Parts: sequence; structure tokens; C-alpha cells
Amino acid sequence: MTGSMTQLNNGITLFFSLLVEAMPFLLLGVIFSSLLLLFVDEQKLLRMIPKNVVLAALAGSLIGFMFPVCECGNIPVARRLLMKGAPTAVAIGYLLAAPTVNPIVFWATWIAFRDQPEIVFLRVGFTLIVAITIAVIFSAQADIRPFLQDNLTRMMGEPEPAAPASPEPEVSPLLKSGTFLMQSPGQVLQLDAPPAQVLAQVATLPPMAQRLRMMVDNMVLELRELGAVLVIGSAIAAFVQVAVPREVILGLGQGPVTSILAMMALAWVVSICSTVDSFFALSFASTFTSGALLAFLVFGPMIDLKNISLLLTVFKGRTIVYLSLLAAQLTFLLTLVMNLYTG
Repeated sequence: MTGSMTQLNNGITLFFSLLVEAMPFLLLGVIFSSLLLLFVDEQKLLRMIPKNVVLAALAGSLIGFMFPVCECGNIPVARRLLMKGAPTAVAIGYLLAAPTVNPIVFWATWIAFRDQPEIVFLRVGFTLIVAITIAVIFSAQADIRPFLQDNLTRMMGEPEPAAPASPEPEVSPLLKSGTFLMQSPGQVLQLDAPPAQVLAQVATLPPMAQRLRMMVDNMVLELRELGAVLVIGSAIAAFVQVAVPREVILGLGQGPVTSILAMMALAWVVSICSTVDSFFALSFASTFTSGALLAFLVFGPMIDLKNISLLLTVFKGRTIVYLSLLAAQLTFLLTLVMNLYTG
């Protein structure tokens, strides 16, 4: 009985720790997302992006240096980039690289591994290689909308399916799906409309004060949606950490292959924010290979148990599986080469 209560207490503590750690970065991502929605002209954004797919993926991967967010905050931003009409390479590159390739995480990793500077720079380099490669692979799909959730494709302006034979009754705008913000009596603004339509409506509104109010309203709405799934994901991650003893994962092996697999599994389970995961990895520096430590630091911020629920607000389930497998395989190959080279 005492053991069960201890596990419950540990689970609750882990749950709130994950939630408190992630929520500020989710808020930061939502703020940036709302700024993109209401203050950035998507046509100017698209003109600034290189036409070459590889360069576009690189540009997306490096946006994190200007807008540093954790793996909880990059998802609303990537979703907004897709809604803005940004190339797939830019959105995917940002989604995978921003949690690691940003000044905050670079500084934190340097503080933790100042005696092993190669870990710091290889973390950034491996992350860029993985992010750009996956972004280029996804860009081979001419239309990414089949990979996205239906509500997001509607926001991107996907044509609605053919209307049924019998006409549907007229529905009040306030009862339709989507987000509506009241402007003045009898007027609404639909934020779930295609971005061009949203900005057209915004352009007709009083300039700054109205947009600021709308930005706050949109932040509240996105936090309500993404915060709910973050709570669910944090609860699942906390449960797994308590139910599965860490020794089971760490005991998988110390070899050049099994140590990488163990640390990738650990990164997926513990779901630590990328701003502090380097200090967690440092505790294993004396027992695990450098490649295994890098596998933890590269793979964890891209895909973990906590942010899968947030990814489901953007991608369909099979897309997340495909994305996860690609990230895992590339990370494993890069870190295995390092283990074999340094071993």
C-alpha cells in the first residue's frame, strides 16, 4: 500500500513538473503564432523564403535562432506557418530543429558539456542534418494536406467536399465550426478561415488596438486547445515514467548500438524540455557513450511521449509514425557512426 502511494505521489509530482516546465514555452509559441496570424503578411513571408527546397529547409531550421521555443512551443508556430502557406520544407524544418537549434538551448548545452564541446556542436549539426533531410523528404509530396488533420486543411483553404443532393439549411455564422471573434454588433471574424481571408478581414479593422485585442483572444483560444492536449500528454508521460522502472530502459546495454537505443527510448519516455535535457544527459556521461548522449539530445526534442498529443493537432496519426521513424533512423545512424569512429 505504501509503495502504491509512493508511486502515485511520484506520478503526480512528475506530471506537474512536466506541465510547469512546458507551459511557458507553449505560451511563447502561441504568442509567436498569433503574431504570425495577425501581423505578418504571408506574401512577404513567402517571398523571403528561398525557392530551393534544401535552402528552404535550412531557413526553416534556423528560424529558431530568431524565435527560440521549446518542443512544446514550436508546434503552434509550425502549424501557423503551414496555415500561412509557407513551404512544407520550412514548416517541417522549423518543427524538428527549433527546439534544439536556438541560443537558449545552445547556451544550456554548453554549460552542461563545457568539458566536451564536441557534444555541443555535434548536437546542433546532427539536428540540422536530421531536420533538413526529413523536410526535403516531406517536400517530395506535392500536396501535404493529406498528411494533416482535417481541421487544419480547412484553415489552409482546402476545397470543401461536394455538397449533398439535398440543400442544407442556413446556419448562423456563430454556430459554424471555427473561431469567431465579435467586432461590433452583428459582425464576426472567423480565424479558422484561410489565412488570406483572415488578413483581408483584419485589414478592414481599426489598425493596432483592434489587432492587439484579437491577438490576445486568439492566444486564449489556442492555449485552450493546445493546453488541453498538453495536459493529457504530460499525464501519459508521467504514468509511463512511474509504471516502467528507469532501470529497465538503462539496463538494455552499454554497447555502441544498444546504448543508443536505450538513450533514445529514455528520451522518448522522460519527455524533458530541451532547455534542461542537457543537464539530465550529463548525469549519464560517465556510463554511456558520446553517441548515446547525442542520441538523447537530438531525438528527444524532436519526438517524445509528451509532444505526440500536440503533434496530433497538426498531423494525422500515420504521419506522426512516419515522422518518428525517420527521425529515429537518422539519429541512430549518425550517432552510431560517431560511436564507431570514437570507439
